[in-house]
Amino acid sequence: MFFTAKDDDIKKGLTTDIYFKRTEEILLKKNVSKNVWAEFTASDIPYEFAVFAGLEEAVKLLEGKEIDLWSIKEGTIFKGTDLNGIPIPVMAIEGNYVNFTIYETPILGFICQASGIATKAARLRIACKDAIILSFGIRRMHPALAPFIDYFAYMGGCDGVSSIKGAEIIKKEPKGTMPHSLIVLLGEENAWKSFDEIISQDVPRIALIDTYEDEKVTAIKAAEILKNLDGVRLDTPSSRRGNFAKIVREVRWELDIRGYRNVKIFVSGGLDEEIIPELYSAGARGFGVGTSLSNAKTIDYAMDIVEVEGKPCAKKGKFGGKKKVLRCKNCLELVVLKKEDKISNCPVCGGETENFYFKILEKGKLIYKFPDIDEKRKYVLEQLERLRESGN
Repeated sequence: MFFTAKDDDIKKGLTTDIYFKRTEEILLKKNVSKNVWAEFTASDIPYEFAVFAGLEEAVKLLEGKEIDLWSIKEGTIFKGTDLNGIPIPVMAIEGNYVNFTIYETPILGFICQASGIATKAARLRIACKDAIILSFGIRRMHPALAPFIDYFAYMGGCDGVSSIKGAEIIKKEPKGTMPHSLIVLLGEENAWKSFDEIISQDVPRIALIDTYEDEKVTAIKAAEILKNLDGVRLDTPSSRRGNFAKIVREVRWELDIRGYRNVKIFVSGGLDEEIIPELYSAGARGFGVGTSLSNAKTIDYAMDIVEVEGKPCAKKGKFGGKKKVLRCKNCLELVVLKKEDKISNCPVCGGETENFYFKILEKGKLIYKFPDIDEKRKYVLEQLERLRESGN
């Protein structure tokens, strides 16, 4: 057996921190039954914005429990706090605390990592502009997480994913080119020709060109050999790169002057949003992003009880009492209010505001219809476009 938890292990609370299990035991033996309002807020966002993700996974865990769950929409881009510095509660649970004590740890695991991956993908999407971006990072993480990583990478803005199971989850075809091992075993020319001969014509012909020889020379050779070549991929190791953008620019030039303008340049290996804009300017139009995506910084949410039996009770550093979240229909600014407060216009742009806290579970029953993965991705991309237009 692999060192992984099964679905039932998570649902039984076996992946929780032991102190929550002990708390549950104490509350049950002392017959403590108190209704609470617990909020999930981001204590630290490492970037200028985050993408809220993982809600649907958390709901799968909580469904059937005697609790109510509220949430902002999954895929929402937010800044951690509103314009008044109040932390934005992305989710809230109301119910007898003992009914969900042991689930705090796995819920946070779902939303912290999912939001981290989706946020990184969104940032990469901005950096890549109109180029293709693929999630290539599953080999750097536990294989059990492959579909989880690819789902939220795609949701955050990637155009495709490399894992077979991840692609199955998002109902797409897996994307990828060819590995160096194929070149090593068959030689470059034979590998390219064999790929073209055997692999379905639906799969783009992208030749790996950096295994042994000079990238420029090999790119030209690949274009001459494969008349239906869609692109070439450079995965040049860091010890040989020098200035990677200059290599890309030189390859682009040499292909263009020989009439191969339609042959795209894909790059991979050690990519992040800092280096991608330079490579894009040099002519790269496809990016396979690995470790920086799959190993993205998590968004550090915390769950805190802020109200017990209707009375505010937050610990130090937290804001007590039940809250509501509004969003401006115009500028998309999120505003956090006390439960009794009301505003009709956005304090930033004056636009009309709307309630942005949706009830997801009522007494454990799902009353919300989740959008499919393509709708979630579209929602993220639309917000990114709004950010681009506003210059934020």
